[in-house]
Amino acid sequence: MEKSKLVICDLDGTLFDTRRVNYMAYREAIERAGLPVIFDYDIYVEKCWGPTYRGFLPIMGVPENRFEEIHDAKKLYYEENLKYAAENTHLFNIIKAMKNEYHTAVVTSGSSNSKDILRYFGRLELFDVIFTIDDVKNGKPDPEGFLKAMEYFRVKPENTIIFEDSDVGLAAARKTGASICVVDDFK
Repeated sequence: MEKSKLVICDLDGTLFDTRRVNYMAYREAIERAGLPVIFDYDIYVEKCWGPTYRGFLPIMGVPENRFEEIHDAKKLYYEENLKYAAENTHLFNIIKAMKNEYHTAVVTSGSSNSKDILRYFGRLELFDVIFTIDDVKNGKPDPEGFLKAMEYFRVKPENTIIFEDSDVGLAAARKTGASICVVDDFK
């Protein structure tokens, strides 16, 4: 059967609660770079959750000339902190039920580590394609990643549903014309 519909999921905060994973990985990267850690977990969640690393590293006290260094180092520490992640079991059940009729994609502001967490939880095979911040010129709130997934499958916005949690992700999703399901603090 030819699929003419698409489901797109954000990763962090939607498919998985990775706040602590990311916090621990960034904290370790910043500490090992010899920079002061001026934030705690609550501040990280409140002020840094949602935007791309270029948007929140200044809040964490990282000088602009060290953004790429810290972000690259964070990728190294991400996998060893996956034990802190929690999966959104209900959403994965929905995706499994939709898989026969829908193309499935992940569009995330995260990096190549996205495949690591999907592999760690045995969920990588559920998705036909994954687009990360490394695959687009403009991160969320720009809709580029979502539009790229629609173009990849040649699916129109009216045949697409996007699962998102963050303000910047929802802003990007709204710009596409697709249907949107808001994921809010799953348990």
